[in-house]
Amino acid sequence: MNIDDLSVYPDNTLFMALNKMDAIKKKLLIIKNEQGQYIGLLSIGDIQRAIIKGHQLSDALGNINHDDKVVATTLDSIDCIKSLMLSMRAEFMPILDEQSEIKDVIFWEEISERDEPLVKIKNKVPVVVMAGGKGTRLKPISNILPKPLIPIGEKTILEEIIHRFKSAGSEDFYLSVNYKKEMIQYYLESVNTKVEYFSEDKPLGTAGSLSILKGKLNSTFYVTNCDILIDQDLNELYKYHKENKNDITLVAALKNFSIPYGTIVTGEGGLLLEMQEKPNFSFKINTGVYILEPHILQEIPDNTFLHITDLIENVRAAGGRVGVFPISENSWLDIGEWPEYMKTVSRLSDEDSFKGLKYE
Repeated sequence: MNIDDLSVYPDNTLFMALNKMDAIKKKLLIIKNEQGQYIGLLSIGDIQRAIIKGHQLSDALGNINHDDKVVATTLDSIDCIKSLMLSMRAEFMPILDEQSEIKDVIFWEEISERDEPLVKIKNKVPVVVMAGGKGTRLKPISNILPKPLIPIGEKTILEEIIHRFKSAGSEDFYLSVNYKKEMIQYYLESVNTKVEYFSEDKPLGTAGSLSILKGKLNSTFYVTNCDILIDQDLNELYKYHKENKNDITLVAALKNFSIPYGTIVTGEGGLLLEMQEKPNFSFKINTGVYILEPHILQEIPDNTFLHITDLIENVRAAGGRVGVFPISENSWLDIGEWPEYMKTVSRLSDEDSFKGLKYE
């Protein structure tokens, strides 16, 4: 990968930067001017903070703030560069000369010893996995296997989800089960995966089933559907949630839709008001991953059907804080339908694809 592959310019948009990150499967980019001189480093965190502050995907990178990040120089030793990269948790490090010209880029995997992981901050946040559904969108295989046990690569969907949260430091897992629950329990025991199960006597919805955990969860916790994966440093998500004192935080994927036609807006009498040639529209899509504060459990009536979206609206109506944490479009995989499932299997089969952030 050369320097141009990693580079963006101040007049590029946030959307362009996100697309480049998705394309090269990196969460860090170099900002340089037209003369090729180094300006700064742009992380996924910089983009997420800009969106949280209200910037649009069409805004230029030159109009957003990005943290000053330490870079290496041609005078630094490899040991010094490695230390810098560890302190920044950086995937790569540009090497600059005295004129701020980029002379080289060193990637972590080039200087680490035998796939030595880039250690990340970890938090022991409990995780609730909603695994009780019938997986009707994945029929006919879900007629035989419950959705959590459908394979993706060499693991099941459920194992991959648990693995990602364990990599971020989570140790306690609560699994909502119903459909073919004995098969799920037997399988997890066979692969030595310990979870605490809870089951509803009747369908209660995602939020309604959480009421069963009253008295068991006394700290901030994650909730995730069992048919999605996100490629995100979960501790950045946790940090955002805690710093903003949110009661609930939703993870939202930034989806862009392009209309391949010119659009027209008309007014009274059919008069033309506006024309746009092949416009783009961006939306934040609910991914099905959340962070909740434990007191929210007390807001859920017992033995009552309640969607988590209804719970969120109830919390907002009562004056609670509900935050939205954005991730890029390709950082979210919905594997609840066959077309998306096949894409996921294809991406996970590629060793260089969808690796996400490496943890110890």
